[in-house]
Amino acid sequence: MSDIKLACDVAEQVRTICDKHGNNPGELINILHEAQHLHGYLPEKMQRIIASKLNIPVSKVYGVVTFYTFFTMTPKGKHPISVCMGTACYVRGSEKLLEEFKRVLGIEVGETTPDGKFSLDCLRCVGACGLAPVVMIGEKVYGRLQPIDVKKIIEELE
Repeated sequence: MSDIKLACDVAEQVRTICDKHGNNPGELINILHEAQHLHGYLPEKMQRIIASKLNIPVSKVYGVVTFYTFFTMTPKGKHPISVCMGTACYVRGSEKLLEEFKRVLGIEVGETTPDGKFSLDCLRCVGACGLAPVVMIGEKVYGRLQPIDVKKIIEELE
């Protein structure tokens, strides 16, 4: 069991999201997207609320959350960084970019900096292959990056 507690208002907002979708189990992915957008991640307590409202097993909610890489059960940083590791980006140096982000931030993939400002992940394809190598920070796409660009980007976001 997780020790994470949800604020009453967040729990109520999650229930409202479920109600908005008619508590329909077929809307699970849409509900999870909205809940994650609301709270930033999907802790166990939130998954239990959703399962209860949709009258489905928690294991089904957990299965969807862990299957799709978009969903996360751990808090992300204020600036979530995702390095594209798709073929075009990889060939053009995304692995070196990832290593530089790890070095500059002092964290590994899947971790968040102690101050909560940055988290680091990889993804398979952003769909911007012409700009390879590509990094997404939040909703913003950075293209044609080189390792030398990493420190400047981080400094601008701090």
